[in-house]
Amino acid sequence: MQKLTFVAGLLVVLMVATTTAAPTYGLNFYRNSCPGAENIIRAAVIAKWNSDKTITAGLLRMFFHDCFVTGCDASLLILSTPGNQAEIEAGPNLTIHGQDLINTIKTNLEAACPGVVSCADIIALATRDVVLLAGGPQILFPTGRRDGVVSLASAVDVPGPTDTVTQAIAAFNSIGLNVNDLTTLLGAHTVGVAHCLFFSDRLYNFQGTGVADPTMAPALVAALKSVCPQGASGLGNPVALDQGTEFIVDTSYFQQLQLNHGILQIDQELTHDARTSGLVKSFAPQGRAGQFGPSPWGFSFARSMVKLGNVGVLTGTKGQIRKTCGAINT
Repeated sequence: MQKLTFVAGLLVVLMVATTTAAPTYGLNFYRNSCPGAENIIRAAVIAKWNSDKTITAGLLRMFFHDCFVTGCDASLLILSTPGNQAEIEAGPNLTIHGQDLINTIKTNLEAACPGVVSCADIIALATRDVVLLAGGPQILFPTGRRDGVVSLASAVDVPGPTDTVTQAIAAFNSIGLNVNDLTTLLGAHTVGVAHCLFFSDRLYNFQGTGVADPTMAPALVAALKSVCPQGASGLGNPVALDQGTEFIVDTSYFQQLQLNHGILQIDQELTHDARTSGLVKSFAPQGRAGQFGPSPWGFSFARSMVKLGNVGVLTGTKGQIRKTCGAINT
């Protein structure tokens, strides 16, 4: 910068060197430290998505479950050790998948730029890329997250499929998100499945009544009973959460809710609660393939995903950059 000073009555302009601290969190964080990082991530995501469309739901769920517990620090990926049961072994996380892709990306990045790109950022950027591939909006995630060093199964407390809207709002409020974020982010159920175990009560004995949930369309109840027989053991068969366009990130989920085709209780309750029903209605309109038409959901989803991705972020010297995503550096 310039500094003004007087020498023997003369005004002299001196150029004073200044140093600016390197940013610790922001867009294109790796442009200098690992310029090819985002291309490496994108290439692996494209290859996986071309062979397995379920990876869209897998990564979205991984991102959500990681960020909701101690923030977006990839603690979900840490494996248990003899002295510690990690988050990945908690009940809600037993069906998490996509770790193979994240580990492949991490290996490729370590070969290109050792010790630079965090597992937390890999999850975020891989999720961004797969959402776009599946027809969803572009998400502008900042990067520079660092990885956590603690992972406890006992700390896992994420909203569940039988939560009421009130309970879900409270859970989202606890991490700084609001009712708009809740309704918007549940739109991620436009892809993915739920196993019979998590909604069979709605088919046979809703809240102890001995009959089906009256808010579920009778035709859907009949169809699901053929897939989820009463008294079946284990998780049961998988059922698409979006009965319209199972593998496309679009607003079909909200259209299905208005037809009373919600699979999970929390999904269907969005249409019957005054705090969320208006949002469901506004999100439902669908444009032509690959477009959101008059629906504001695409923009809202991208914005809420960034908000979620900012929860509990470790930056600077906090945390670490794990050498492998499944273990803390020794």
